[in-house]
Amino acid sequence: MLIIQNGTLIDPEGQRTFRGDIWIKDGQIARIIEREEGKAAEVPDGAEIIDAAGLLAGPGLIDTHVHFRDPGFTYKEDILSGGQAAKKGGYTGIVLMANTKPCVDNEETLSYVLARGKETGIRISSCATVTKGMQGKELVDMESLKEAAGFTDDGKPLLSGELVEEAMRRAHALDKPISFHEENPAFIKNNGINEGKVAEALGIQGSPREAEIDLIRRDTALALKTGAKVVIQHISTKEGVELVREAKAAGADIHAEATPHHFTLTEEAVLEKGTLAKMNPPLREEADRKAICRGLSDGTIDLIATDHAPHSKDEKKKPLTEAPSGILGLETALPLAIRELVRKGYLTYPQLFERMSLAPAKLYQLPGGRLKEGEVADLVLFSDTETFRVDRFLSKSQNSPFIGETLPGVVKMTICGGRVVYREEIQKGTDSK
Repeated sequence: MLIIQNGTLIDPEGQRTFRGDIWIKDGQIARIIEREEGKAAEVPDGAEIIDAAGLLAGPGLIDTHVHFRDPGFTYKEDILSGGQAAKKGGYTGIVLMANTKPCVDNEETLSYVLARGKETGIRISSCATVTKGMQGKELVDMESLKEAAGFTDDGKPLLSGELVEEAMRRAHALDKPISFHEENPAFIKNNGINEGKVAEALGIQGSPREAEIDLIRRDTALALKTGAKVVIQHISTKEGVELVREAKAAGADIHAEATPHHFTLTEEAVLEKGTLAKMNPPLREEADRKAICRGLSDGTIDLIATDHAPHSKDEKKKPLTEAPSGILGLETALPLAIRELVRKGYLTYPQLFERMSLAPAKLYQLPGGRLKEGEVADLVLFSDTETFRVDRFLSKSQNSPFIGETLPGVVKMTICGGRVVYREEIQKGTDSK
């Protein structure tokens, strides 16, 4: 038996924090004991004790939007290296995107990804594509891919409204989420950079907000029409947040993701960080960033997902208009959420863990997300009083605009299925590195 003693426990389902102990047996949470000051429950002989005094403990994080680049682009990341990065970040559950090579539009590739995922020690799921070859023309055989967590052509927007409506209906029949990358290329001159004052200062054209607004407007309407569980991926505009808010109020089963970079940074980051601040959709204006934070606060945006997107150093060294879009996210997501959302009053810890653990588990019908007796023992222990300097990552790639920053929130231990899969030395102080 493994016993975590004297931590501050985060219960996203009950929306509370309290001091207590967690008893773990046979991969499950066997007991949760609330502590009175100075009192501890008698523990069984032979139990392994983890002293969590001064630490917070909550359900392991679950990320519903991750690129591990495997198969096909394993020089950027593979499933095992990505799993290491995830565990360091406090994640016990990962939903992979399907834009690999070959893409996950067939049972063989899906089986490979899921089998490889079992080697990581955490729970790896994968989406399948919506269309064959991600070409946006013909739907995959969704019924044959029912082992997938959901469906998405993330990385490529789907432009045919008729095809999207049919895909939603079929995903709804299978009770699977269907997720959309909302950027209409008809509006975009150069992707990855907001069309605004920064692009103008750099002498380039960019990606205007209308590209996102156009497709979110279409897909929120179709979500209401079809009843499908629709996810608006990596939302970046204030107008997009409002469209989701309106669709939810109208009764659509619609969900939205916010990434840590979109609730932290604005387009000005491109001037300092260059291609390390280039992503799709791009960083936008301060009003958009604040709207995303407010959307997270009121539940309009119910998922925090990293869009972890590794690229090699050589790729990111290309000129701004040629370098690929995307940044790393798994190892900095919780610290950024602590700094930008909890400390600034947008979310409490139970609300944060609802967005980063409980809601993802419920939407994708995954284990975890709950701090409750009888549930799987998937947990993260962390200190929010310690800081660390972002220097290197366990990911194969190092493409992050946060390199060099000092962030709060050090993950001390990640537990999946009752097993410790990541352990940082537990120590007191203000800097863990």
